[in-house]
Amino acid sequence: MKPPAATEEFSTQPDLLAWLGTQISRHGDIFEARIYGTPAYVVNRPADVERVLLKNWTNYPKGQAIKRIGLLLGNGLMVSKGELWRRQRRMIQPAFSRGILNDFIPLIVEENTRLVDRWILAANAGDRVNVTRDVSQLSLDIVLKGVFGVDYAAVAPRFQLITEEAARNFEFATAFAALGDAILEVATRRRQESSEYPDFLGLFMRARDRDSGAPMSDAQLVKEIKTLVIAGHETTASTLNWTWYLVSQHPAAEGRMRAEISERLPDIPSLNADALPAFSYVRNVIDEALRMYPAGWLLTRRAIAEDQLGEYTVPAGTEIYIAPYFIQRSPRLWEAPETFNPDRFQDAEESARRSLSFLPFSIGPRNCIGEYLARLEMQIHVILVASRLKLRYREESNPPMAAGVNLLSARDFLMHPERY
Repeated sequence: MKPPAATEEFSTQPDLLAWLGTQISRHGDIFEARIYGTPAYVVNRPADVERVLLKNWTNYPKGQAIKRIGLLLGNGLMVSKGELWRRQRRMIQPAFSRGILNDFIPLIVEENTRLVDRWILAANAGDRVNVTRDVSQLSLDIVLKGVFGVDYAAVAPRFQLITEEAARNFEFATAFAALGDAILEVATRRRQESSEYPDFLGLFMRARDRDSGAPMSDAQLVKEIKTLVIAGHETTASTLNWTWYLVSQHPAAEGRMRAEISERLPDIPSLNADALPAFSYVRNVIDEALRMYPAGWLLTRRAIAEDQLGEYTVPAGTEIYIAPYFIQRSPRLWEAPETFNPDRFQDAEESARRSLSFLPFSIGPRNCIGEYLARLEMQIHVILVASRLKLRYREESNPPMAAGVNLLSARDFLMHPERY
């Protein structure tokens, strides 16, 4: 038995997000379609999401959407599958332990303090700031310093194209591929010096395969570093961009967030991992931004063998489209889903029950390895900015989105910073 079929094929239309939204409204939470000429099921039921991403995940390697990313990043952790993915995930996972990631907190605080100081100068002068561009640059600087450490200054100018060029097309992929030379130059020099470094490049260079004891090849090292730079930059920057837009439109939420920070931050000797749980409303605000505007708005998988999703048979070779954007805005799963309401994340038990309908970092074995680091960056950023400034956005509400690899705002948010 097959699910209802969409009568309209998606092929060359420019906006897959809008097309999916139209079809979901017509055909419900699971339907059959042809997307880019390939048979696909569009799935928005939590039980089906659990089947594909968690319970039977080995039958569903990554699908069509990852091909575009593969052109940019190569066969790194985000793109690879099978034994290569398993080996690389085991090798890289230790670098993302909380103990190691917490060591990057002083870097995150330092970079955000520098940004806040610049925004205060703009506030004093009555100038606007380009929040979209600034949080993008902030996120890139943090990830590059986290990856290259003391070698940041030597390589950073070559990576500026990431923020300067918004399109993720063939031309960008070609230019980005050349950055592999910069990565290898640093790695080669470090090997010649026989020096160990505490940054991500150093951690990846020291990683060893659990079975053979072999390190990554240079080619694989380049792919994993490029993956970390792109994934670590764009998802965090996009979420912070949307967070400030949403906060600027909801003064009551802004006031509650400011009150929490004003009450608790002065009593904290240093902003570290142990201090962050005290800022629960800040986390709720970020979660609500992740719900409404998930950077990873679309996940695709491909069925290797025939399977069942509820009452429906999934033929082998079928592409599975899972769109967190629509799952997280479904009125069947969320109360008043179009309303910005951070309080919906206040109840930890309720949030746990919603785990299959809240997917900003995916779920299952192939969930985002960098979720904890991204959350550190976002929470520290919001705390430090909101402790000293509010951001006013006086333009249109419901700004247009650009749904490419990540969910971005179609236009930059130009905001007025105001000092408290």
